Amino acid sequence: MSKVFIFDYNKCNGCRNCQLACKDEHVDNDWMPYAKPQPDTGQFWTKLEEKVRGQVPKVKVSYTVRMCQHCDNAPCMAAAPEAVYKRDDGLVIIDPVKAEGIKELVEACPYDAIFYNEELGIPQKCTGCAHLVDAGEIPHCVDVCPHEALRFGEESDFAEEIAAAELLVPERADDKPRMYFLNKPKRFIGGIVVDLEADEVIIGAKVTLENLDNGDVVATETDEFGDFWFHNVDAALYKVYVEADGYLTRVIDTTTVDEDRNVGVIELFVNQLA
Repeated sequence: MSKVFIFDYNKCNGCRNCQLACKDEHVDNDWMPYAKPQPDTGQFWTKLEEKVRGQVPKVKVSYTVRMCQHCDNAPCMAAAPEAVYKRDDGLVIIDPVKAEGIKELVEACPYDAIFYNEELGIPQKCTGCAHLVDAGEIPHCVDVCPHEALRFGEESDFAEEIAAAELLVPERADDKPRMYFLNKPKRFIGGIVVDLEADEVIIGAKVTLENLDNGDVVATETDEFGDFWFHNVDAALYKVYVEADGYLTRVIDTTTVDEDRNVGVIELFVNQLA
């Protein structure tokens, strides 16, 4: 049966146990015929990538696990079919003997998951801990994940999650990766609403967000700190409407096309005609 990896953004807290476990399992360990030892430095067959999103003080951090996607139509297999093969369970393996000297495999991977071991003269990458899977165990990176952000198992057992998941690089769906990503974060918009004249934040102000690309409208209210957040919004152009009893309405233009957005301090002015 074919195996898959599942990564859930909502469950990852950035502990990097997966990254350390990969080093622990493969540095100085020879797991032939699947892998020769990973170097102490310079290679991360499993790596946790940290991304700081937004602008101070509206900042969030998300983490993405980066590793071989074990594609059914793997570009590395196409580049060196004599040296790279897919097991019946779906794991893609670079043969450490047959791949000797094929340095171009590094560039063949669009996911930056293949490294070249200059000392051994071979390309290397994640094997899915095939040696452990053969023994009825799970990959070490999965085994040490304390919150089950990273899981591994039969494709049929993860059918529901796969249906709701995304790919690491959606544009490369034709590669047919066997790694799926749940709850991939979208953009956010945040800000704070204040009355500078009164030197106070405005609690309970209505904040409406209009997506200028598709016309969608959502609304929220400022909290006890005057803050507001819109989570999981599309990358688009927006108008932000802010209104509160006794104040003039403000309209702010903003965008999340390039990144998450903190619109900053929005000052409301007392409506003298009210």
